[in-house]
Amino acid sequence: MVSIRTVHEDQRPPFEEWLAGLNLSDASKQKLRDVSDKPEILLVGQEMVEILHELHMDDETLQAALIYPYCEEHKLEEEQITEQFGEGIQKLIVGVRRMDAIKSLHTRANSKKKNDEIQIDNVRRMLLAMVEDVRAVVLKLAERICALQKVKHADEETRVLVARECANIYAPLANRLGIGQLKWELEDHSFRYLHPVTYKQIAKLLDERRADRQQYIEDFVDELQGVLDSQNIKAKVYGRPKHIYSIWKKMQKKHLSFEQLYDIRAVRIIADRLQDCYAALGVVHANWKHIPDEFDDYIATPKPNGYQSIHTVTLGKQGKTIEIQIRTAQMHEDAELGVAAHWRYKEGATSSRSGYEERINWLRKILLWQEEVSDSGDLVEELRSQVFDDRVYVFTPRGDVVDLPLGSTPLDFAYYIHSNVGHRCIGAKIARRIVPFTYQLQTGDQVEILTGKSLNPSRDWMHPGLGYVYSSRARAKIQTYFKKQDKGKNQIAGKELLDRELAKLNLDTKLAGDAIARFNLQNLEDLYAAVGGGDIKIMQVVNFLQQKHAPEPELKIKSRKPQSAKFKKDSVVVEGVGNLLNQIAGCCQPLPGESIMGYITQGRGVSVHREDCEQLSNLLDQHPERQIDVNWASNLQAVFQTKIHVLTEDRDGILRDLTTVIANEQVTLLGVNSTSDTKLGTAKIELMLEVKNLSFLSKAISRLQLVRGVTDVFKVDK
Repeated sequence: MVSIRTVHEDQRPPFEEWLAGLNLSDASKQKLRDVSDKPEILLVGQEMVEILHELHMDDETLQAALIYPYCEEHKLEEEQITEQFGEGIQKLIVGVRRMDAIKSLHTRANSKKKNDEIQIDNVRRMLLAMVEDVRAVVLKLAERICALQKVKHADEETRVLVARECANIYAPLANRLGIGQLKWELEDHSFRYLHPVTYKQIAKLLDERRADRQQYIEDFVDELQGVLDSQNIKAKVYGRPKHIYSIWKKMQKKHLSFEQLYDIRAVRIIADRLQDCYAALGVVHANWKHIPDEFDDYIATPKPNGYQSIHTVTLGKQGKTIEIQIRTAQMHEDAELGVAAHWRYKEGATSSRSGYEERINWLRKILLWQEEVSDSGDLVEELRSQVFDDRVYVFTPRGDVVDLPLGSTPLDFAYYIHSNVGHRCIGAKIARRIVPFTYQLQTGDQVEILTGKSLNPSRDWMHPGLGYVYSSRARAKIQTYFKKQDKGKNQIAGKELLDRELAKLNLDTKLAGDAIARFNLQNLEDLYAAVGGGDIKIMQVVNFLQQKHAPEPELKIKSRKPQSAKFKKDSVVVEGVGNLLNQIAGCCQPLPGESIMGYITQGRGVSVHREDCEQLSNLLDQHPERQIDVNWASNLQAVFQTKIHVLTEDRDGILRDLTTVIANEQVTLLGVNSTSDTKLGTAKIELMLEVKNLSFLSKAISRLQLVRGVTDVFKVDK
């Protein structure tokens, strides 16, 4: 049955009278008075206060509950809340407001992509608010109970919408966080609106012979208490209220009638110690016949939300069934209050191991709740994957949660904390164990950054192929750092970086000057400085130079085929045209993912170029009417063949190490040819590879250079 509180009455008591009726200390009562000079305007928040008071929440939470409806009604901004009520209350109310993003998990209107992205970001913020301060979750659940009460006299459509949201989202959340006291109330209120006829039928059956059933329970409680006392078992026996929704759910699950249910009559044994629980169980089974199939030991095997208790069903007088739950006082508090029973970790444990573990526990429960809601079919899969599957939630040593993109590394974490933390980073620990900078963070990791005294970032951290940083935020901070350094140092570093990448692809380093005009620079020194400072990405320059110095265009040599790219049939889609012959241009050899443009040739169909291809630009200057839009096919599977040479010392296992790196980088090995110089103890290994694009090739070369004994790796013409 749903709870009846004083503020449900038509004539609410005056504020002071209501306040006097709460079992609060004088200091707590004064704090509730202090949140407003006119407490009568806060009457709408009284019910939330009563709900949270039953959960033993702290004064700050009760204050926030009292003024929350007022803040929402008057649409107070965050600054106004801080000014009027203080920063602590402001943070709690903002946390509750962020919980409104939970609606995106239940249903999503047909909105534009931009609005979807905003909703997704709001859901991320909601998750962080839930983990950062669990009190915001409890406040929101209390607010939803009040919302269910408020729509009692509203039209049916309004009642059903609010009830369905609470039943599908908030009740499972309360269950996952172990707050049984709120879970049952949310479920019973929602059930009352969603299935009014069934609700009234079960309520009527419960009301019938209520006095007889109550007397039967009281007699059984007295008898059981006497037996426990005679055995010196320290425990108290109580009658247990039944909830209409749980009765209906069990009737549906087990296909039973109301009269066939075992647990219409129920009692609870609250023991002092764990051993007393099992001692009480032995007494019960020794004095009353029990039903074996109805026995569950959730103490030995807790439920996913942490619930612990022993359940058994016995036969009392007249052969009537009685359900008995046995648990300790702590287990009972946990079952009724869940995470609300542990909110005090905020006050002193945030820097301790226990505080960190509490937050990990909240996070896991929230993620499990998300999966539970998803399984119900009410969660949009796309939203779920974008909120959870492409993010990682990791923790600082103090237990603060950090939300990062999936694939982030310890350096991404360091730069998220602060630029100087990233600049001074010399190492990282995950769960107190050293990990490499390229380690990909996993949800739940506790990350500790080791820092040096001086700023010492590496330019290699910006290289996309080495995997040091993943997020654009971290890469931008590194680039900004190097932009501020001495231009001369940037020139030296940029030249070294560019020469190395060109050598990998077997391009003459003297060709670098050809990129000056392309990037609107004055001279070669400016190009080196821009690369060294991070203003221009190294691969932009390399790709431009490779395109510029590719073999002669296919259009001029009819018999010539593209040298390196092999595409399956229908790899390019010509807009508005059927099966029109098309071919990849040899001048720029576009790769999947690059912007492309088609040029209608004479007799050879459409030639596909990169949009920035100079040859295409020259052709369109002469015949602009031959331009046609083309796109890569959605099911495109393309490969790119190339040959590289590896210069290395001649040692045992070198070939095995090289092929292992290639396999790990998702590169296909087509062939191997090696020669060795026994006098010098060196070897040259020729590898024929098949890759998806140049980024894969550059990353593979970078990884091969890290293999022990390797002195150089570079691309060669076939």
